[in-house]
Amino acid sequence: MKIFVLGSFASSLSNFRGKLLAALSNAGAELHLAAPDLLSDAATLQALAALGGRRHDIPLMRTGMNPLQDGGTLLAAVRLLHQVKPTHFLGYSIKPAIYGTLAAWLAGVPRRTVLITGLGYAFSGRATGLRGMLQHMLRLLYRLALSRATCVIFQNPDDRALFIQLRLVDPSKTAVVNGSGIPLDDFPQRPLPPPAQCHFLLIARLLRDKGINEYIEAARNIRRRYPQAVFHLAGWIDSNPAAIAESDLQSWIADGVIVYHGRLADVRPVLAACHVYVLPSYREGTPRTVLEAMATGRPVITTDAPGCRETVVDGDNGFLVPIADAAALAVAMERFLDDPSLIPRMGQRSREIAQEKYDVHAVNAAMLNHMGVLA
Repeated sequence: MKIFVLGSFASSLSNFRGKLLAALSNAGAELHLAAPDLLSDAATLQALAALGGRRHDIPLMRTGMNPLQDGGTLLAAVRLLHQVKPTHFLGYSIKPAIYGTLAAWLAGVPRRTVLITGLGYAFSGRATGLRGMLQHMLRLLYRLALSRATCVIFQNPDDRALFIQLRLVDPSKTAVVNGSGIPLDDFPQRPLPPPAQCHFLLIARLLRDKGINEYIEAARNIRRRYPQAVFHLAGWIDSNPAAIAESDLQSWIADGVIVYHGRLADVRPVLAACHVYVLPSYREGTPRTVLEAMATGRPVITTDAPGCRETVVDGDNGFLVPIADAAALAVAMERFLDDPSLIPRMGQRSREIAQEKYDVHAVNAAMLNHMGVLA
């Protein structure tokens, strides 16, 4: 059994798929791992060293749709897969799912699995202008690629339903798992900070579709009336078309609206230092940072959006708010400021739900089954 895994970020192989790769290795698979610039990422190579197998670079531009570049990705993937001759292929995120699956089909790989981890920029918000054209092209490409997949795994039922409704995938070849799961031992429950202040935290790429602007607006509103409220933001600006402007970020920092932590290699210290985790995203697969916060024992405020709503039972381990509604977000935050006793109670429920629903070992067992790795 030889399994080829393709991602669009080198670091995502260890940070988001590390436990899955270990489960595949423990099942007796020879692993071949590929991502752009993987061989020059020393930290990721070190993190993956214990898995054995082989590492491969592949030319892939994570964002944008350049036919020449994407065609080059497809051809390079076909050549590499012909050389490796894997029995199984797994592609996750947009371009690996599309071009990797087409390449695996062209190379004759018997089992071709796609993991839909989220729908991204082109499926979020209203599709007009350039965004509408991009969405139309992506749907065509998804339909073409997923018709060549042997299994398509979604991380929430809403994404599966949308792909079926749009006729992008045959329902008979789909499955749903509970996100990527969370390694509970790596994210133990942590005691809450002292109650004198209330620390809110958001960790995300700094994109409009993550609800960054709503978080800032709610923070401005609350800070006028609750001096004990502190708002933390961790993440980075990348090349995504929905990225916020660097000037806006610097303005928020200068005005004291947020405490900015930048891009963190390890989010556990900031999770332990917060009281409430916030993710006002417009759409997710299943948000990893929410699972990490739940495992840490923190209540969660998130949106009633696909991928997000599955993580919170409203009023039990946190609150659900409408998408793009800064006023409703502020009201949810105020509930914790007005009644701090909610924090330990809801935080405990978050930990319990993480244990019951999102244990990474249970999620990975389901993944291996859907991939055809387990008999």
